[in-house]
Amino acid sequence: MTAYTATVTVRLKHGVLDPEAETTKQALERLGFELEDLRSADRFEVDLEADDADAARERADEMAERLLANPTIHDYDVEVDAR
Repeated sequence: MTAYTATVTVRLKHGVLDPEAETTKQALERLGFELEDLRSADRFEVDLEADDADAARERADEMAERLLANPTIHDYDVEVDAR
């Protein structure tokens, strides 16, 4: 078994209302920053043991599908790195 860190980034799908991002975007624009769009995201780092990187990615995908993300309104990405 090898130690891995799986990073799962969860964000709302395009078209889903994101009030946190909208408030932050407005504040940044008041500070003089020009933005086309802004989306908020949650990032989860999971340390786990697996036989290989593919197995670690599969486990992280399952975690995202079952708990970390709601597939109806969220998109997510999984990155796996050996520790």
